[in-house]
Amino acid sequence: MTSQAADGPETVAASRRSKITPEREREFFDAVLEQIRECGYDSVTMEGVAATTRCSKSTLYRQWRTKPQFVAAALRANRKVRFAGIDTGSLAEDLRQAARAAGDWSKKDARLMQALGHAVTADQELAQALREALVLPEIAALQAILERGVERGEVPAGHPALEHIPAMMFGVLRVRPVLSGHYADADYLVRFVEATVLPALGLT
Repeated sequence: MTSQAADGPETVAASRRSKITPEREREFFDAVLEQIRECGYDSVTMEGVAATTRCSKSTLYRQWRTKPQFVAAALRANRKVRFAGIDTGSLAEDLRQAARAAGDWSKKDARLMQALGHAVTADQELAQALREALVLPEIAALQAILERGVERGEVPAGHPALEHIPAMMFGVLRVRPVLSGHYADADYLVRFVEATVLPALGLT
């Protein structure tokens, strides 16, 4: 048995990636995500990213064997939690702060989600990576904000609107570009929260 055969898949994958520095890897990931935003998923190729980043396409194929694997890795590496750290001591103000934070990144992330729309329905790994990078961390942070509001007694624990707040917040981010051709910026999202989310929770 060869040493490569004796190693597990994780060891082999780590060996393939070991020659690329974290900084260079970030350059590849940033390039592919930006090209998806600008051109759409179907138009992006490994060859195109290689040309943009001035590397050989074999380098990319050696690290990530397919485009979906490459994009999934880029999404996971791009994971950020924009709602983390929001804790003003007031649920209403926390939700306004969350709206402002969402407005700051909504255009960039909404474009990426729109560009990946069809691809994620065809590739389960890609769909899961998108959820892990852009959706699940924010939902968890938003739910933590709501839970603190419940613990402070601002909203009853069994309030029926609580479970729908993440859908309200994320839904408007996705649907506004479709309805009006405009992304949901910070001012719009604060107005949305004040007109719909706070009244739904009985807050002002």
